[in-house]
Amino acid sequence: MDIIKKNNLSLGPLLFNWDDTKTRDFYYAVADEAPVDIVYLGEVVCSKRMAGKNTLPDIVERLERAGKKVIFSGLMLVLDDRDMRATEDLAALKENHLIEANDLSMVSLLKGQDHTIGPFINIYNEAALKYYERGGAVRISLPPELPESSLRALAKIANADLEVQVFGRMPLAISARCYHARAHKLHKDGCKYVCDRDPDGLTVETMDGQEFLAINGLQTLSYTYANLLAELPDLVQMGIHNFRLSPHDVNMVKIASIFRDRLDNKIDQSQANEKVESEMFAIEFSNGYYHNVAGMKQVGT
Repeated sequence: MDIIKKNNLSLGPLLFNWDDTKTRDFYYAVADEAPVDIVYLGEVVCSKRMAGKNTLPDIVERLERAGKKVIFSGLMLVLDDRDMRATEDLAALKENHLIEANDLSMVSLLKGQDHTIGPFINIYNEAALKYYERGGAVRISLPPELPESSLRALAKIANADLEVQVFGRMPLAISARCYHARAHKLHKDGCKYVCDRDPDGLTVETMDGQEFLAINGLQTLSYTYANLLAELPDLVQMGIHNFRLSPHDVNMVKIASIFRDRLDNKIDQSQANEKVESEMFAIEFSNGYYHNVAGMKQVGT
């Protein structure tokens, strides 16, 4: 199926703990080379690390100069006074930038103002969607576990722009405990930022040695990478025109270019698949949630 209407690609917030230099170089490359329309910036996992905090002003300036729209993302779990202060400081920027709320604390601070809702807030039905729209949400990134039937039902009644994650490890859970610190026999408050040792998350295996999850500080992610290249035409047909790529320690410029070319009908489905698999030959992909089966499964080729 051809994809006709102009569609937007976005780059979600960086979920991992990269150092300032790597973060800066990554976003400079995105600004100069990646065909994405929107870039989400901000620490969403752990307020202790505040990814790229020392270079954030330069990153914002470089992205906006390149014509990218910048949206600031808030924490997905506000645990203490430090987290609340960070949340309030971010909400104060709402006059100049859209803010993505990923926790109900931020939703409360942004009520009545234009803002976006991130995929870490559960929106599973039409009533929930309308509740957040009434509060001022103009853009909603839906949870990655929604099946096609739910996405279609929400797209049918939405006034806000809907977004779906189409690439990258899927966020599954967040905890007050730091799995990364515990894995290294450290306490959360004395974690030594050991999550920086795993730029795409630390793989978790079952007792039988099957790789099935990844941990990232306080966060649990899927082991497999979502890849909805094959589902893009259906998503567009149902009225969704915003697609999120989650950043990873791979050539995201190339990944974004493949999705952009597919959305613009410059390549067909088989060519897109071949290019992504060539770029990430050791990665396991999945699209199970979309097809209402186990999320880690891959339906079709």
